[in-house]
Parts: sequence; structure tokens; C-alpha cells
Amino acid sequence: MPQKNKESIDYEKLIETEEFKNLMKRKKNFIVPYVIFFLVAFFTLPILTSYTSILETRAIGWLTWTWIYSFAIILMVWVLTSIYTAKAKTFDKDVEGILKKYIVK
Repeated sequence: MPQKNKESIDYEKLIETEEFKNLMKRKKNFIVPYVIFFLVAFFTLPILTSYTSILETRAIGWLTWTWIYSFAIILMVWVLTSIYTAKAKTFDKDVEGILKKYIVK
């Protein structure tokens, strides 16, 4: 039998607060540009390789621009993940602060 928690949160009331709305707005303003940048960079590779020969030219020795672009995408994913992880910590702190205010005992 699950143990009843003496503390509960009224989530319907919580999502209507200005603090929560501001948090969601800041989070959206942070995430949307990164997602757009990622999608454009990611889908540019198959488009360029399928419909052009730009990336087929050699960059360094036997290495073509396709390989460099592909490695850059891997690096981009790693960097964007690191940035998001660091920023998510601040969002988590804000969430904890909001939840503490709205715990019903």
C-alpha cells in the first residue's frame, strides 16, 4: 500500500502563477533558438550531400568537407548538450523555489 505524503502541491493553481509562467517563458526563450540552430545545421548535411557536390571537395588530404561537417555536427551536439545541462541547473533551482512556495501541508 503506498504511503500517503503529508505534503501535496496544487499543480492547477501552480501553473497559473506568474512565477511559473515566467519560468516557462525563460525556458522557451532559451531552448527554441538552440533547437532551430540544431535542426538547420543537422538537416543541411543531407541536403548538401544529396543535391549538391559542394561537400565532395577535398579539405585536408583525403578528407572531404563532408567528413569535417559530420564531425562538426558531433561536436555541436556535445557543446549544445553541455550548455543545456548547465542552464538546466538554474531552471531546476527556480523550480525548487516555486514548489517550496506552493506546498500545501
